[in-house]
Amino acid sequence: MLRSKLLSVCLLFVAGFFVSAQTPRPIMKLINEPFMKGASLSLRIEEVKSGKVVYSYNPYLQLVPASVMKVVTTATALELLGSDYHYQTSLEYDGVIKDGILIGNLYIKGGGDPSLGSSFIKGTNNFITEWIEAIKNTGIKKIEGAIISDERVFDNEGVSVKWLREDLGNYYAAGSYGVSVFDNRYTLTLRSGSVGSQPEIQRCSPDMPSIRFHNDLHVIDQFTDSAYIIGSPFDYERSLIGAVPACNSSYLLKGDIPDPPFYLAFYLDKRLKKEGIKIQLPPSSFRLEKAAGRWEESERHILITTDSPSLGTIVSVANHVSHNLYADAMLKTLGLQYKSSDYALNSFERGIREVKNCWQSRGISAASLWMYDGCGLAPTDKVSTKFMTSLLVYMAKTSTESKSFIASLPLAGEEGSVRSFLGGTNLQGKARFKSGSMSRVRNFAGYIMKNGKTYAVSVFVNNYSCTTKQMTNAIGDLLVQLFPN
Repeated sequence: MLRSKLLSVCLLFVAGFFVSAQTPRPIMKLINEPFMKGASLSLRIEEVKSGKVVYSYNPYLQLVPASVMKVVTTATALELLGSDYHYQTSLEYDGVIKDGILIGNLYIKGGGDPSLGSSFIKGTNNFITEWIEAIKNTGIKKIEGAIISDERVFDNEGVSVKWLREDLGNYYAAGSYGVSVFDNRYTLTLRSGSVGSQPEIQRCSPDMPSIRFHNDLHVIDQFTDSAYIIGSPFDYERSLIGAVPACNSSYLLKGDIPDPPFYLAFYLDKRLKKEGIKIQLPPSSFRLEKAAGRWEESERHILITTDSPSLGTIVSVANHVSHNLYADAMLKTLGLQYKSSDYALNSFERGIREVKNCWQSRGISAASLWMYDGCGLAPTDKVSTKFMTSLLVYMAKTSTESKSFIASLPLAGEEGSVRSFLGGTNLQGKARFKSGSMSRVRNFAGYIMKNGKTYAVSVFVNNYSCTTKQMTNAIGDLLVQLFPN
């Protein structure tokens, strides 16, 4: 009996030693940290050229990716549409122009471009000047109809139903529509005062005269980033909640434009009137006209077409600054490629199906990919590091868009959302990563270039109990230890 117990203990010891021996010490060190109790860690590292798995730990776990989901969306967009793809937005009119009068409507025909008037790409603000000039060149001095946005290329479900209420209304949760403008966001300038006071709203840029702001903010005696704008799509009631620091100076708070298609029609209407062009009817959009029973199909004539920057540029911005609107617009654009008779699918769903079909057809199982948006803001999004690393290997080794995709990921320690990640280590400037973060979620996916080799790397940690900064440092330390020279 004693011999049997001793044998069992020995077998358990050997088995435990075998498992530990298979897991590199840096990984074991991380998972044994107190803040990792109850957390989930998944890691997968492959050498791109040979396909050799260098490190792997829980690679099949399906974890919340946060903004690392943009890697999937942007890679698929480049793969299927190409880096030279351009969105188009056209200014069109129906009816006739007679004696300087347009007897008809002026339409903004959207193509889904998320970069129109964007603050992240130089030159995209020139469109409004070009449109006004094109209108003037026709001799139009009066419009007997209205300025109407035609946003039908996508549906009106601008935000995912899986997004949290605490996000809705904030700039990073801007809805994606067939017509977008100014990143679908505005900036409130607040004047902070003494502790316990209420900060004063000084101005809104661009001007949002239709929004009613309910100011429930208060000033506290410490630096904080806990001020939020809460509201729903198409709703012009916005609540300002939380706290701002007692800085006795300007404080900026950013929110989402409730109805971007209508806002652009309103904005153009306002600019044309400022130029002396009279417009008889108020601005509108397809959604509003259809709801009122006024929408009618008609023959149109194009005045001017505005091309977006290349998709390669849009992808690079999306990954460098983690632009949610750009990513969701790309996902919906992919949905336009989806061939199915099931028209009950919304724009998000069609895009998601196209993404899954893309990777299935390239031999990469999408069984562990659960998407509800293109940007990763939905906490129900799930993906495994096995899938992510397989995609990264494909994009680096096989895709014709390899260079564009890799370059779209910011250099760790130097650029974009990872400019402080791995800074001052032997991996600074030798790794390109997309980061992802939300409450108790910290992830990285991308490439490490060392000793003439490229490695596809995915590291996901969910449900840790330390700060985001501590978790970021812990992941950085892990990678430095796994790539010591």
